[in-house]
Amino acid sequence: MDILDVARQAGMTVVLEARIGRQEYHSVHGSLAALQSFAERVRASTVEEAHALEQD
Repeated sequence: MDILDVARQAGMTVVLEARIGRQEYHSVHGSLAALQSFAERVRASTVEEAHALEQD
C-alpha cells in the first residue's frame, strides 16, 4: 500500500517539503472528511491484505 497514494485518493493534498539524500519529507493536508475517507481506505486495504494472506 502506497500511503501517499491513498491520501491523494482520499482527497488530501500531499506536498513534497524536502529531499535530503534519498529521504523525502512530505506534508499532508485535508479536511476532516478527507481524513475520515483516508482512514476508511486504510482499514479496507488492511482487511483486503489480511484476507489475501489467509487464502495463501
